[in-house]
Order: sequence, then structure tokens, then C-alpha cells
Amino acid sequence: MIRLQQVTWRRENRDILKGVDLDIRQGEHWVILGRNGCGKTTILEMINGYLFPTSGTVEVLGHLYGRVDLREVRKRIGYISQSLVEKMSLSDPVWEVVATGQYAYLRFYQKIDPAVVRKAHDMLERLGIARLANQPFGTLSQGERKKALLARALMAEPDLLIMDEPCSGLDLYEREKLLADLDRLGGMAKTVLYVTHHIEEVIPLFTHAAIVHDGRIAAAGPKREVLTGETLSRAYDLPIEVEWAYDRPWIRTRGAGART
Repeated sequence: MIRLQQVTWRRENRDILKGVDLDIRQGEHWVILGRNGCGKTTILEMINGYLFPTSGTVEVLGHLYGRVDLREVRKRIGYISQSLVEKMSLSDPVWEVVATGQYAYLRFYQKIDPAVVRKAHDMLERLGIARLANQPFGTLSQGERKKALLARALMAEPDLLIMDEPCSGLDLYEREKLLADLDRLGGMAKTVLYVTHHIEEVIPLFTHAAIVHDGRIAAAGPKREVLTGETLSRAYDLPIEVEWAYDRPWIRTRGAGART
């Protein structure tokens, strides 16, 4: 499904990734955690084919990068990121933004298949924002935009759904609503890969976790084996305790008393 072997990426004489090994199988749903600047988003950009390793190999959906047309691979990937939001046309109606996900386009320049239009409206209905279908995308709130992009990403029922900090900028209510939708609908993708630095975003959908620290994979595997106080304390350079409730991890720093 996804295999990174000894991946290193260097920028301006600085190693951002340092010998990264990661093996993700179909049917597994992964969350990638780590502090800001540790290399999480760089790993996603490698998997999407937007960056290429200085050394090492990247294999996604059975294709070795460097020997495949990346445009064909991306048709099988649903992608959500802030950079994608910035590329969308703010004047297009929401249903049309969602419909572009069927073909991995950013905009339509030809007649749209009526079946695709119906499917886009159905996805908006499933996410509870059908009322917004004809509004310009630019008029939506942050939470509504993220829901629309989730609908777009799931349009083609992708083999791989990649989400780069989708809850960034959302308040507690909007965050929990989006996470609930992801937990409910994420199974439409064969595998989900979700990047965040907030441990409280680890929802029951996720089966596995990887922790990135200083450009390396510090730990990877089933989430309850990885998300321990000992491992997180090393990665975040803080004394952390972990409690599990409703199959979600909640942390507190020892001595602080407050749960986060």
C-alpha cells in the first residue's frame, strides 16, 4: 500500500527527513503525530508525489515513484490540506468543488456528468451541509469548508485518503463535528493517513500511529502500543501521562494537573 524505505530529504544543507522507514497496509488507518517542524507534512508530500527524496524509495498503491505517471496515482488518492483550500476557486458553488474530487481536478472546464452532480449532492447530504450546495465556496466558514473538502476527497471512494491537519483553525465544536464525520465516513477509503500534532484528534477510526521526532520515525505500530506516556514524553520533550476513554487517548503533563 505505502512503503517508505530509508527516505532522506535535504533542503539547504539541512536534513528534514533522516532515514524514514514506514510500511502501511491496505485497511489500516494511520495517524502521524509530532511537534511542529518535525517532518510530518514532508512525509505526506512525499507520498503525494509533490516532493522527491534525496535518497531512498517511495512506493504508493503498488507504484514505485520515479517509474509511474503520478497523475494516475493521484486519481486514487483523496487529499485535504490547507494548501488545497488556497488553490480552490472561491467563486465556484460548493457542489461543483465537491464534484471535482471525482476526477482529482481543481476546476471543471467541460460539461459535468449528471451522475457526478447527483453524487456530489449526495455527499453533501451525508455530511449535513446540503443546504450549502449552491453557495460560493468562499462564503463558507472554516468548519464548513473542511466538511466540503472531506466530501470532495471521498467522491471517488479513494484507495487512500490523506488529511494534513484538517482541524487546524477550528474551534472545539467544529473540530469534534468534523472528527465525528470522519469517524463515520472514513471507512469509504481503503486506508486513511491523518497528520496532526494534537493527540486528542486520535479517534476510534485510527488503527495505527506513527510518531515523528526530529525527522525520524520514533515509533510506529498499533495505536495503543505507540501512544504511551513513555513514547510521547520522549517525542514531545515533556513528562506526559496518557489515559484512554472511548477508544481515544487523552493526555496530561505530570505536575500540570490539567487534561488536554
